[in-house]
Amino acid sequence: MAAGLVALAVVTAVVGGGPSTRRTPSTAASVPSSSPAAVPTTSAAGPGPAPRSVVGLGDSVTAGTNCGCTPFVERFARLLAARDGGPVKATNLGVPGLTTGSLAAGLARAKTARAVASADVVVVTIGANDLAGLEDRWERSGCDTGCVAPGVASMGRGLASDLRRIRALGPAAQRVEVTTYWNVFEDGDVADATRGPGFAEWSDTVTVAANRAICSAARAAGDTCVDLYEPFLSADGSRNPTALLSADGDHPDAAGHALIARTLLAATHP
Repeated sequence: MAAGLVALAVVTAVVGGGPSTRRTPSTAASVPSSSPAAVPTTSAAGPGPAPRSVVGLGDSVTAGTNCGCTPFVERFARLLAARDGGPVKATNLGVPGLTTGSLAAGLARAKTARAVASADVVVVTIGANDLAGLEDRWERSGCDTGCVAPGVASMGRGLASDLRRIRALGPAAQRVEVTTYWNVFEDGDVADATRGPGFAEWSDTVTVAANRAICSAARAAGDTCVDLYEPFLSADGSRNPTALLSADGDHPDAAGHALIARTLLAATHP
């Protein structure tokens, strides 16, 4: 999901495979679910008025990189409109290459701050690019738990700071939904072909740790953590996600974006 940082892009609209044998469930730490790899969706928001505006913040996943399709932010707005009635405005502020630090800089800009302040729902997908250096270290010499933990902790602190800023900008009734990842690096057949033995298990361990940090930051901020790991991979991480990924093995394809949108809808209670 790493890419060169580009200028903030705003898109505004008003809208009415088989199992993989390469992956083994991570046992890095336990979470309160039936699988050690799954992070459950949790919600701090109670029932409220139907959303009329959605803002997406995040990295190349949010931006729809390498999909050639409608990104999940716009799809989610359409699903909300269909379910709850009335138009829902979608503003996609996804930026390829964005990190938690560069999101903080974006939130300080007046245009972004205004968009966030006026949103009924803010969807945040961020953190994978903070961890890109871990992949480089794994390629060079390996990266064990002692290598992974500091990077994940730093990402979690950056996200926590971003979520506090978002909360400060928005109204009290605003819903903030923070997604996890199916993988913070490449996945599926592409990862198996290009990264070699051991990468799938290692990247899964990093992703589980990252997702746990993401959900922890979301809960601390009073936000909703929306799990994408299980929808893409199944609870134990055994499903091959290739059919949901673009040709780069890193970003969702149209089917993947549609799945994210449906998952967000299910987490957004009417």
